[in-house]
Amino acid sequence: MPEPVLGILTLYLNEAKQLEEKSVYRRMIIEGSRIGLDVFVFTPADVHVSKDQIHALVYDVKSKTWSRKWRSFPNMIYDRCRIQRSQRFQQLLRFRARYSHLTFLNRPLRNKWTVHQTFSQRSRFRQHMPETLLYQSSADLHRMLKFSPVVYVKPVNGTGGRGILRIERQREGKPLYDIQGRRQSRQIIAPRKVSLTRLESIVRQWCLGGRFLVQQGIPLRLPSGRYHDYRMLVQKNGQGAWELTGMAGRVGAARSVTSNLHGGGHAIRAEKLLKEWLGSEEKADKAMRTAEKLGLDAAAYLEESFGALCELALDLAIDREGRIYVLEVNPKPAREVFARSGDSNTYRKALLRPLEYAMWVYKNKNTPSSAKTVEE
Repeated sequence: MPEPVLGILTLYLNEAKQLEEKSVYRRMIIEGSRIGLDVFVFTPADVHVSKDQIHALVYDVKSKTWSRKWRSFPNMIYDRCRIQRSQRFQQLLRFRARYSHLTFLNRPLRNKWTVHQTFSQRSRFRQHMPETLLYQSSADLHRMLKFSPVVYVKPVNGTGGRGILRIERQREGKPLYDIQGRRQSRQIIAPRKVSLTRLESIVRQWCLGGRFLVQQGIPLRLPSGRYHDYRMLVQKNGQGAWELTGMAGRVGAARSVTSNLHGGGHAIRAEKLLKEWLGSEEKADKAMRTAEKLGLDAAAYLEESFGALCELALDLAIDREGRIYVLEVNPKPAREVFARSGDSNTYRKALLRPLEYAMWVYKNKNTPSSAKTVEE
């Protein structure tokens, strides 16, 4: 019986055909070979439509070398493509439309605003969502500033902490606002104080040419002055069921308004950070259990709403009282937070689970729940 074949679908970063996660794919190919799963990597640009073949990137475990080989279409596709402003991304959308009949382990989620609205339809999740508006005019900014002394402005489709502004209303004296943030290039914008009129102008300029959210800020500043949050990974296991893989804390770089690792943040074990933040091991354990249940319920609900998923990362804010808020949901999560926090077992599990799930799908001849056609 031939080995089942999994194709990892990704996008080149540039015309030089660089891949962002090549070392991760190498690890996954090695792990796949151990469980009897043949894994290769490809992009939409590697598909020869008339030949119905793929000029795939393959890794030879024995010789430890990468090469190109013509391959037939795989039994299953694991989609790792993230949004780009490029022709490559348009090519991806065409690939997904043309080959939608193939077995995809996962499908794209919609943008942050649609995901927020989807969660808000259920009381189970509503209590865990920060107040959020789609920015259309200064009136939306005013509404949120009246509701919350701290407000974040973030792009609907942004990743990695790019394009985020943090605004904090000053408590005394003139009506001044502290603003700081990160440009699309991830460059840190140093804090400064501005008037309301100036703030409105800055936010209008910031939001030109894109769609942005205005969101309630949750108090997440550590005694060190740095911001933190938690990355939780839930994945389908080798029995096709959702399971918590792990959770890690992320602490932002100095002067950063986000905790993203790519922006200079660092990772720490969640239980350690939570114990320090909440003040006791008991409170930390309770928050971890609540977060796990929330993550598993959220994954099942989003799959029901948008179609097949095999993993989700939830970025969580946990306030001093232990209340949990879902800041973002990422269907194409990176795993390095576990490696960087020193949790190598969870990191390996995070790489292995999609492969075990692919084997389960293949053995059960089970096409994951019917896909709904969505644009990112």
